[in-house]
Amino acid sequence: MILLNCSDKAFGRYGFEVTGYDFKDLIDALAKTHCPKDSVTYKAEEPSLQNLPVCEQIKNNLFGGMPVQLGYCNGHNLKLNCFEYHRGSELIVAGTPLVLLLADLRDISFDEENDASLDTSKTEAFYIPGGAAVLLYETTLHYAPCTAKTESDCFRSVIGLLKGTNVGKQDIAPANTRDRMLRAANKWLLAHPETGEAKNGAYIGLTGENIEI
Repeated sequence: MILLNCSDKAFGRYGFEVTGYDFKDLIDALAKTHCPKDSVTYKAEEPSLQNLPVCEQIKNNLFGGMPVQLGYCNGHNLKLNCFEYHRGSELIVAGTPLVLLLADLRDISFDEENDASLDTSKTEAFYIPGGAAVLLYETTLHYAPCTAKTESDCFRSVIGLLKGTNVGKQDIAPANTRDRMLRAANKWLLAHPETGEAKNGAYIGLTGENIEI
């Protein structure tokens, strides 16, 4: 798989690089959060990040005044495993170099039984330098970042989302396939059959190789 930089023109399909913001305090606070060396940890809201002055700028400027939560996703990961998407964009601030595996929501196909699937061959990989930040469009499929293994043994990333995303799980009677993908609040997910998520009841929608960088 070709590894492109987030400054590459091809990244424009999925989002854009965020410039003009001072994320130093955010990255310094991120460095003090938990970062396992053999797994991935995610926290939707982290007060040490949420209460920094830059959070107001992120809310008012980058998210247009919408309520925002800042948390983190840290750890060690080398596989795609799943794709998820949200209603609304996602901010990722790279505290360390990391790799994002991305695809386009519009590439999900539906068969005659209305089952959804996405071939993982449609995945693209992008390198995000430490200190850089990107905003992913809501049409961008993504999941946990991957470790830039030539540079570090784990990754750290700030995750900014519309408030309430990934918090709790909706108790619904699915009316269609997209409803079956709903895994948590404002989180629709397609899992690869080889993953723990699939074994725990996530919608199995990824076909092909479970990509490993």
